[in-house]
Amino acid sequence: MKKNMGGADRIIRFIVAAVVGVLFYMNILEGTLAYVLLALAGVFVLTSFISFCPLYALVGLNTCKVKE
Repeated sequence: MKKNMGGADRIIRFIVAAVVGVLFYMNILEGTLAYVLLALAGVFVLTSFISFCPLYALVGLNTCKVKE
């Protein structure tokens, strides 16, 4: 897997995942929507750590700066 996520994308995804986690923990998010958002947050954390987004690869998007 070739990295296709830049630093800003990784940080934004991690922050969004953290916010969803806190809202779920505080019972502000409830029901089916809460579990869907929690699963999405898990995907965001995983893709942040590995710097690869399969959706970016499908559409040909690359936000990772190339070192020359």
